[in-house]
Amino acid sequence: MNTQDYIVLEEQFGAHNYHPLDVVVTKAEGVWVTDVDGNRYLDCLAAYSAVNQGHCHPKIYQAFIEQAKNVTLTSRAFRNDKLSLLYKKLHEVTGYDLSLPMNSGAEAVETAVKAARKWGYAVKGIPDGKAEIICASNNFHGRTTTIISFSTEEAYRNNFGPFTPGFRIVEFGNIDSLKQALNKNSAAFLVEPIQGEAGIIIPPEGYLREAARLCKEHNVLLIVDEIQSGLGRSGKLFAYEYEGIQPDAVIIGKALSGGFYPVSAVLSKKEVLGVFNPGEHGSTFGGNPLAAATAIAAIDVLIDEHLIERSFELGKYFLEKLREIKCTHIKTIRGRGLWIGLELDTNARPYCEALMKHGILCKETHDTVIRFAPPLVITKEEIDWALERIAKVLID
Repeated sequence: MNTQDYIVLEEQFGAHNYHPLDVVVTKAEGVWVTDVDGNRYLDCLAAYSAVNQGHCHPKIYQAFIEQAKNVTLTSRAFRNDKLSLLYKKLHEVTGYDLSLPMNSGAEAVETAVKAARKWGYAVKGIPDGKAEIICASNNFHGRTTTIISFSTEEAYRNNFGPFTPGFRIVEFGNIDSLKQALNKNSAAFLVEPIQGEAGIIIPPEGYLREAARLCKEHNVLLIVDEIQSGLGRSGKLFAYEYEGIQPDAVIIGKALSGGFYPVSAVLSKKEVLGVFNPGEHGSTFGGNPLAAATAIAAIDVLIDEHLIERSFELGKYFLEKLREIKCTHIKTIRGRGLWIGLELDTNARPYCEALMKHGILCKETHDTVIRFAPPLVITKEEIDWALERIAKVLID
């Protein structure tokens, strides 16, 4: 079968909830993927930052295979010999007291929402049914009904109501907007330190620091969504580190498994996740031994191979070189680490399609932004290879 054969099958039998580039990947290693017709591409999306460690990393693969031979799932009805080790690893690496593993990023966000609400009632003393969670405009936290209830993107909400109440929207990056929204019923402020789907939007310097101060002053939890920005993508373990703060809770996912398995988690200070009692929240697959073993290996690779530092240094180089490209359609280029948004004054999709023809896979977001987010194992030479082709496409 060739590319077109697979596309025909997918279009005929699959729901049309994505608009992918017409490349059918059959093999991947490191930063390179190969399609069913034998064409090779440099991956500059990294599965939306899920494969920060590179495709099919051998150390993660080995941990995955070894664990799959022993036991993959027990459910949380019983204990297993890997989950406690993941808890310990997450504590040692991040400093947070407690963690609660789930599967998808959206499940972790839902978990954080539930924890924040219960904390609001049980600890802060908000009247029953009145707890509010403040969220930022142009956010992206997932696709569940509750999560799209606090989205401002019409495409995510249209024809999916009625929506879940209890959320208040403030302008991202505007500290006065947050200040005005805080009130006695505010349980938490949920925010991305860098907005990914919005186009790699970085808030003004000091924004998160002042948000943390205001949240503490008003006895409100600061919860940051680092599902895409965290685990090295932004050039730090977490993007909030650029502001020198420690949020009350952090949501992680994607690269937590290096692309081998859906693994996510909420990390928090003891008083946040400490509100849960047995039976109040759970997941059949969340924290399973296969997920835990894979996540431990994925974290070890990030640390042992210095991929976080690599992201910082090579991201700075990539950003500088992109800014040297002279193209009248470029509005702005912004980024942190190996997470870069190139905003055009025109539709970005044709440029992504042209880049694919030149051997580079990336994806547009919000119509006019091209994202460049390769696996963190990319080399300077591979970046130079990509830059040569990016310049050709933009200038042509």
